[in-house]
Amino acid sequence: MKFNIKKLASCALFLATLSSCTKYLDVVPNELVTDEQIWSNINNSNAALAHLYSLLPNNLGDGTTLNEITAASDECFHHWGAGYWSLKYNTGAWNAADNPFGEWSYQYQNIRKANLFLENIDKVPIPGDQVSYYAARIPHYKAESRFLRALYYFQLFKEFGAVPLFTKSLSITDRESTTAPRNSVDEVVNFIVSECEEIAPQLLEHHPDADLGRANRGAAYALAARTLLYAASPLFNGNPLYKDIANKDGKKLFSQAYDREKWKKAADAAKRVMELDGYTIYRGIANDPINSYAQQFYTRDWRETILPKLNANTKMIDLELFPFGGPWGGWGKYSPTQELVDAYETKTGYPINEPGSGYTTEGFYSAWVWGAGGTNEWVWLDNVSNRFKDRDPRFYATITYQNSKFAPVRTNNTPVRLAWWGGNNGYSQAWPKSSGTFTVSGYNVRKWCDPKVDPTNWWASPDAQRSDPLFRVTEFYLAYAEALNEYNGGPNADAFAAINAVRTRVDMPGLPVIPSDNTVEGFRKECRTKSA
Repeated sequence: MKFNIKKLASCALFLATLSSCTKYLDVVPNELVTDEQIWSNINNSNAALAHLYSLLPNNLGDGTTLNEITAASDECFHHWGAGYWSLKYNTGAWNAADNPFGEWSYQYQNIRKANLFLENIDKVPIPGDQVSYYAARIPHYKAESRFLRALYYFQLFKEFGAVPLFTKSLSITDRESTTAPRNSVDEVVNFIVSECEEIAPQLLEHHPDADLGRANRGAAYALAARTLLYAASPLFNGNPLYKDIANKDGKKLFSQAYDREKWKKAADAAKRVMELDGYTIYRGIANDPINSYAQQFYTRDWRETILPKLNANTKMIDLELFPFGGPWGGWGKYSPTQELVDAYETKTGYPINEPGSGYTTEGFYSAWVWGAGGTNEWVWLDNVSNRFKDRDPRFYATITYQNSKFAPVRTNNTPVRLAWWGGNNGYSQAWPKSSGTFTVSGYNVRKWCDPKVDPTNWWASPDAQRSDPLFRVTEFYLAYAEALNEYNGGPNADAFAAINAVRTRVDMPGLPVIPSDNTVEGFRKECRTKSA
């Protein structure tokens, strides 16, 4: 008997929409599922756990969330106008009562659902022929629901720091639900980490293919490591901005004492994730650093991903990110900024503004470039600005730029033209210039795009088969390197080895390259700004 998340999520939806016409004025409408129905049938209880998984953070669910967050930063611009989340942040038109990314109510609803599951799963009657099966599995279910609850708490912690901790379900009539004081940051961190440590041995090391997407031991250790890194960061570790934040009884919620040892805890936790069996910084194409990296974001490969959020196959993400019109058929919704483009080093490992980098903004080049079209083959690039020559391979996997190419066979080797090139009054790609259809920076997003997808041939073209990697092992190589740098007052050999393992996948030179790489500040910048 398999616990299949996708099938059970569908079952949960079915249960939520059952209806009847026999009792017209029932106090409890028949289309609602009662507690008794859920906890009196093990199949319904399985569906309740599947529902908890459906509440995982979903950055790629509709092709908007991840990029809305990015567009609220200085990495890209969202140019579809009013009604989108990022615009509120960019214009300052948000407040405590209207925070598009605020998850307070939502996550506490999720936490209550997890608490209800934990309080009731042991009471569910099991058919006699399934007793031995569920005797082994229900402890796993409880560990998984505790992991999910801890992850919901992490979502609150990273946004609010100090939040109330509830390990029992509360109803709207419980006064505690609205009057409970907040726990301190250290208490919240300790709760999340201790939950992960306690349940990890109860979770499977790896799930069979039919159960991918369920929490495993690595996910618990990864959540603990991510939480400890946040706790060690300047945001929560002695931040004077929060010195006056306290409960009504005077309890301080943000410690003002900087604790260097928090970096050691974060480093140790990240190293444990790095050393988990079965995960690696995967290079799927030996001679192609561009697409070895790019494929992590539009395929379902579990060698690097510790825990994915399962998503349905879709073209919608590609539609939003592909260049507008033409053989791409996209909507060109986001424009990466020049600042993001400039953050990518040259293939020498030098930042573009460092002497010796080889970077220049003058002139153009034409050349055969392996893998530059999103496929494992030679692609002829013509009349390309030298500013895009010989950059970090992750740049080519992330950014669509003037005269680059994407899926060259499918698009008939057509170059992408995102800036004035003559004809039609200078409008890009010869389409009318209108809001939301052209890049305002000269760049589009390529990351997450699948070269097999063809929105111009909707029914015949395959959908992209991607899931959202909630935890990838590469994150923890960078976390380990960062934590060691902060703990030791500069990078040591282990820190360099960790960050260079990530760089090696894309054929980038190992650090140190320039003198500042040996400093706390310089190495910190490398850890925080370079893509995993």
